[in-house]
Amino acid sequence: MKNIGKYRIEEFPISRISTIDIGEAGLKKHHIKALIELDVTEPRNLIREKKNHSEIISFNSWLIKCISHAVEEFNQLHGIRKGKRNVIIFDDIDISIVIEREVDGKKVPLPYVLRKTNEKSIAEINAEIKNGQKQSIEGEEDYVLGQEKKNKALMKAYYWLPGFLRRLVWKGMISSPFLTKQNMGTVMITSIGMMGKINGWVMPVGIHPLCFAIGSIVKKPGIVNDKIEIREYLYMTVLVDHDIIDGAPAVRALSKLTELVESGYGLS
Repeated sequence: MKNIGKYRIEEFPISRISTIDIGEAGLKKHHIKALIELDVTEPRNLIREKKNHSEIISFNSWLIKCISHAVEEFNQLHGIRKGKRNVIIFDDIDISIVIEREVDGKKVPLPYVLRKTNEKSIAEINAEIKNGQKQSIEGEEDYVLGQEKKNKALMKAYYWLPGFLRRLVWKGMISSPFLTKQNMGTVMITSIGMMGKINGWVMPVGIHPLCFAIGSIVKKPGIVNDKIEIREYLYMTVLVDHDIIDGAPAVRALSKLTELVESGYGLS
């Protein structure tokens, strides 16, 4: 063939197969999308002060705690339909995050489920994330949908299934609230902004009833006490399952989350 030029062939990461399947399943969800901007100037200052006093917490772990507390108060947010007439609302807040690990010499994003975040402190959440970053893995099939080890034989078999059968597996899983919670929690947080600076909102596709995409923190002018100051703002995208919750209660829940974040919940 002419005019091709130089090129190279890279191996397609096996973990991307499940990402493709999740994307296809997520496009069928009826998510309301909210693009919000949060003033995180004060909480960032408080976290810096705590680090100066050798208190080990991170912005991410604190934000996860804020989200967990808001979901606990407005728990319909993470409800999952069971059949046509029932919604299962769990007491535990299990949050799926992504931890970037090196597998076979390549960096791969691997899901990790933080269990019962509503019962854990910011420091405990931070420590668990750190432990997850250090946990040994032998291959991508070791970690696919959470912190618990999966059956390697079943995971390898899943990757070799044709696409329509893999989609049936996902359809069966997300139709069961209990399988969903067991394997991937009920809330998803992806921190795209922590990987690099993006001055805007990220639009994720997710299969959880409640999804958060955390963008970058940027400095820009804001008004405080009728004065213009340079403030730090966090871009956040929220997906809420419209099958489970209407717009008005969802807005009240996000207003509560805004209040928690901007007041520095749990830091003082």
